[in-house]
Amino acid sequence: MAAPRRDTRGIVDAAELLARVRFRRHEPAEPLRPYLEHYWLIDWDLPEPYASHVVPHPSVNVVFQRFEGREPFGEVSGIGLDLFTQKLEGRGRVCGIKFRPGGFHPFAPGRSLTSLTGRRLALDAVFPSTEGATEAVLGPEDERARVAALDAFLLGVGPHPDPQADLAMALADRIRRDRSIRRVADFARTEGLSVRALQRLFSSHVGVGPKWIILRHRIHEALEHAEAAGKVDWATLAADLGYADQAHLVRDFTATVGVPPTAYARRG
Repeated sequence: MAAPRRDTRGIVDAAELLARVRFRRHEPAEPLRPYLEHYWLIDWDLPEPYASHVVPHPSVNVVFQRFEGREPFGEVSGIGLDLFTQKLEGRGRVCGIKFRPGGFHPFAPGRSLTSLTGRRLALDAVFPSTEGATEAVLGPEDERARVAALDAFLLGVGPHPDPQADLAMALADRIRRDRSIRRVADFARTEGLSVRALQRLFSSHVGVGPKWIILRHRIHEALEHAEAAGKVDWATLAADLGYADQAHLVRDFTATVGVPPTAYARRG
């Protein structure tokens, strides 16, 4: 598996966030790599509050968090359907586990992933026998020790063999990599599946349908273009991303990010 990605895809005003926090990605232990994108670590010490915004990926995250003035806690964050906003102030630390789409199911095999979609659950509501995990992850100042604690936590709860999860991960990864995939019916036919079977697989093992993932990757790419320096030809980009016209891209971008793409690009 490749090293953790270095892009900031999905982060709104990425430069502003990275100027205020220390953000790092780490690779998990070898047995966990087929299921995870990476670990992500954030520390901050802010003189004034700051709100971060992220267009969520089609991934479940397990997140250990410590905010000034609050007890540390862990939670399982299902795939977010809307723009995610987190207020950061004072000093704090977050250690997160980003699963590949479909990669969380082997760690919670009895659960349909749609039960997590759009929700954030306390860690012990999903993993009852993980007492002490939050302090083990957040406590060390040495971030290598934090990564080791994340490895130990995950290896203690799984993974459990799951051929359907393996299939879901492979199909979701193909959607991410292949920009020519634009219609669920065509994709299902290419994979030798009915549309219904494909949708059932993604519902239970990923948490959202394949169409949602296709559309979300389009928005991530559009956001990345809007973040980059230089003028964007939005009509050409809309066609490249598979939209019928520029208006459809503008509508989806505005509904997800909160402002039209041209206005967002001007903010930089």
